Amino acid sequence: MRSHEELKAIALSNPIVRAEYERIEREEMPMFDAILAARKEAGLTQAQVAERMGTKAPAIARLENALVTGSPSPSLATLRKYAAALGKTLEIRLT
Repeated sequence: MRSHEELKAIALSNPIVRAEYERIEREEMPMFDAILAARKEAGLTQAQVAERMGTKAPAIARLENALVTGSPSPSLATLRKYAAALGKTLEIRLT
């Protein structure tokens, strides 16, 4: 059985996979990291965020997992509700 790192190295040896991986790391991961850090900064558990959003903790776990893996991507409406549950607003800019 191969390790995660071995499988990752094999996948990244494909130039198309490597280019997409680098794009995600450059463009999307900083945003996802900021979203996840916001909950920790707010000092809230997933259950507390879920309560504020009117949902259950497993839904927040799935949402945060989707942010990390990029699949499936949460909707803007869901991200707005998540931000509001943290006492924040979601801001999207084109630069």
